[in-house]
Amino acid sequence: MLAKRIIPCLDVDGARVVKGKKFKNIKDVADPVELAKLYSERGADELVFYDITASNENRDIFIDVVEKTAENINIPFAIGGGIKSVDDFKKVLRAGADKVSINSAAVKRPELITEAALKFGSQCVVLSMDVKRNGRHWDVYINGGRINTGLKALDWAVKGQRLGAGEIVLNSIDSDGEKNGYSIEITKIISEEVSIPVIASGGAGNRRHFLEVLKDGKADAALAASVFHYGEIKIADLKEYLYNNGVEVRSDF
Repeated sequence: MLAKRIIPCLDVDGARVVKGKKFKNIKDVADPVELAKLYSERGADELVFYDITASNENRDIFIDVVEKTAENINIPFAIGGGIKSVDDFKKVLRAGADKVSINSAAVKRPELITEAALKFGSQCVVLSMDVKRNGRHWDVYINGGRINTGLKALDWAVKGQRLGAGEIVLNSIDSDGEKNGYSIEITKIISEEVSIPVIASGGAGNRRHFLEVLKDGKADAALAASVFHYGEIKIADLKEYLYNNGVEVRSDF
């Protein structure tokens, strides 16, 4: 059995890490490179950086942050936001990132997933999905949760894997920043239908929420932001808790 991963998420706006609820009420948190170093030293398995306004503002990704992060940490990290082409993949990977996350651009031009997978390998291609429940279905949203694409989450996840994505980050807009737990139902549905790893995102408020999504939701990894940023949960303590409750994790204890 592969060890479950714990992944801090750094939402970056300009040169600062920020956090909000349901993609609103954004507050400043910290310097991204300094925070990345801290997480690398304290047991995070990977990191994910999202430039949360790049797609909506139609601008390029923050290459300077990528380069500085690569120089200062020794764990894998992914970059997302503002990625529109294979050339963007090349810039980010050359700057030191291990993976590239695409959301809006993949929805608008799905063949980008295949082009990037063929050129750099599926392991570098992360399909990020912002989903929200509408009645009986979960729809896929783009542009920082601003636009409902009408795509059904399960259909898009299955198609993304078929096109060449090596991993899925599944972020629940309904749960984002609320600290009431991950969206277990949709996480389980997608985890059972695809064979690539699914990273649950949105809603972590306590250690039990991680346990529930990794066990009941069948996620391969759990991503969180504010509970780590504000020191509410320490990664080492979380991993020990998970291990003591039957979840295989990477640890030093």
